[in-house]
Amino acid sequence: MTFKELLGGRLMTLYLIQAFIYLGAAVLFVPLAKRLGFGSVLGFLVAGVIIAPLISMFGGQSDGLQEFAELGVVIMLFLIGLELEPPMLWALKHRLIGLGGLQVLLTIVAVFCLAILFNVKWQIALVMAFIFAISSTAIVLQLFEEQRLINTEGGINTFSVLLMQDIFVIPMMAVIPLLSMSGTSISQAEISSAVHVTNDPPILARLLSEIAALSGWQYAALLIVTIALVIFGGWFLSRPLFQYVARSNLREVFTAVALLIIIGVSALMSLVGLSPALGSFLAGVVLANSEFKKELEFNLAPFKGLLMGLFFITVGTGIHLETLFSNINWVLSLTIGLLVLKIGIIFCICTLFGLPKVDRWLMGLSLAQAGEFGFVLLSFAEMQSVVPKEVADILSLVIALSMCISPFLFLLYQKKVLPFYEKQENSQGENDVIDHPSPVIIAGVGRFGQIVNRFLRSAGIETIAIDHQSQQVELMRQVNIRGFYGDASHPDMLYAAGIRDAKLLVIAFDDKEQAVALVKYVKKTYPNIPVFVRSYDRRHYFELCQAGADFIVSETYYSALELGKEALKKLGVHPFIASQKKSTFAELEEGFRKKLFETWQESDGDKQFQSSYQALFLELEALLAERMPKAHNDNEKSNRFNEKGF
Repeated sequence: MTFKELLGGRLMTLYLIQAFIYLGAAVLFVPLAKRLGFGSVLGFLVAGVIIAPLISMFGGQSDGLQEFAELGVVIMLFLIGLELEPPMLWALKHRLIGLGGLQVLLTIVAVFCLAILFNVKWQIALVMAFIFAISSTAIVLQLFEEQRLINTEGGINTFSVLLMQDIFVIPMMAVIPLLSMSGTSISQAEISSAVHVTNDPPILARLLSEIAALSGWQYAALLIVTIALVIFGGWFLSRPLFQYVARSNLREVFTAVALLIIIGVSALMSLVGLSPALGSFLAGVVLANSEFKKELEFNLAPFKGLLMGLFFITVGTGIHLETLFSNINWVLSLTIGLLVLKIGIIFCICTLFGLPKVDRWLMGLSLAQAGEFGFVLLSFAEMQSVVPKEVADILSLVIALSMCISPFLFLLYQKKVLPFYEKQENSQGENDVIDHPSPVIIAGVGRFGQIVNRFLRSAGIETIAIDHQSQQVELMRQVNIRGFYGDASHPDMLYAAGIRDAKLLVIAFDDKEQAVALVKYVKKTYPNIPVFVRSYDRRHYFELCQAGADFIVSETYYSALELGKEALKKLGVHPFIASQKKSTFAELEEGFRKKLFETWQESDGDKQFQSSYQALFLELEALLAERMPKAHNDNEKSNRFNEKGF
């Protein structure tokens, strides 16, 4: 074995060990963070902080890996672009320029002025302002996707600000070389060392040198041509390419094409000095109307998830505890000051634009941190001799620490801010005055109650709908439905709605405990009023039975049966036989539920009930196997019905 082979084997072993550490940390900490309610982002960040010493022991450095992991951010922005058709993007122009532009400019001015007050050199102060004005697109969008906030009004506004921030990165990178503290350009040797030009192929090195030698207007023309090339290629060349690959019926080749587009656009953008993330986003927008859009999303989703997780881990490994503890006062002061300043600026801008208070807090707490592009700007500024290394180390810690704090701020919004404003909104005024009662009262008109209400009204039944969500009531009134704001579980509200003379009460609350409590109250106070209610699960069903409900329907039971019947028909079973099987199953299941309820009442604890449940379930399976029509009977009946013309 040669020395080169031995060295290669050792290096491969080190790489494999490092990969094992990264993946093991993700597997261990991310599910734990999700279980504790902190979200996956914080799990990845904590994993990175914890494994940083282990990576150092094996000679690993996260810098090169972070550059690779940033491909996850690029893929994420490409997928976001796929969801934004050009008309929709044009519709965001006011939010982009207004919310996003103001946020970036005001943050730059505020940070710059504060830094000057603390006697920071103006070049460093301006770089700090650039870095702190940009938030983390990766963290915010990941949190919004997990909580399904991306398509809400607050989510769209937040995304508009993030997109404008990414656009601002381009002029920031153009300004930084002009801030060189030496007053002269750095030497060619320093540039070569910083960007590893000495290891580049000759043709690439020559191309980079020629681009660097372009005049201002020539470089601007090159940028315009590059962007036009991305748009032209996505619009005219991608469809024939996708069709060619689709005819092969090989999913792995389609995945390769998707990665080819993203990596190609990123390389092109990097070559001319533009942001790869911005280029991939532009490519995604161009392909938003493509018929291959869903296929692209499906094939790229696994790469995005893995690389995004790797990116967050590398951010965590970038928090060097020794440097942190030795500069703890500066790091904490800058981090807290950054968070407070950005929250205040964003809150004021949102107030200026008249956004709801809950959205102001959502945007402020979500966008308070520095972002992944801050690392790019900071390393570029250090390379250009604008920021000294010791200052860059501290600022890097501030960026990473603010990103680690961000999930906690989002958790604060979910657990404290959002419930506070929901409660405030629902208690802003007194209950509506009900002009005249109706024979049917529907308590709660969410996704379930509104369907019941519409069905009864279409059958000519007069109803009165009560809900504690003022927005839901307003929507009902817009379509001429008698809706009233108030708490239907409150006795006074029920009395005003005419509960004494009502013929039926339908309870469709989302709150399970509130539904059980209302059933108990009505059956005790007005025992002759029929109470119909929906249940979420089996235990809720039992609690409603015990409370005295007259009719209970499981939320997803009949829709599941209907889907099962249609599945049988699709598999070749005659429609009549499929309906017969559905009816037989429902009949046996109804008897099964009654037995289960009796067992639940008699059981002493969950373990005893679970044991009884298993025995009854096996009994039900045996009954189903015995009473369900057999396959040969189905065929015979199908032939007989076909002969009669059914």
